[in-house]
Amino acid sequence: MAVPKRKTSPSKRNMRRSHDALRVEAFQECPNCGELYRPHNLCTACGHYNGREVLPVEA
Repeated sequence: MAVPKRKTSPSKRNMRRSHDALRVEAFQECPNCGELYRPHNLCTACGHYNGREVLPVEA
């Protein structure tokens, strides 16, 4: 069975884990209705994307 020859230092361990941190999700305001939505995604409140209505939303 494979066994490490040397103990992994805390610096190496933390560098390996540097990409595991949680990130705050980005939101932006819809120019049509003012609701918050994820960038490059359809606004779920009004159905607009890139300045035009893509999905008709029932009132």
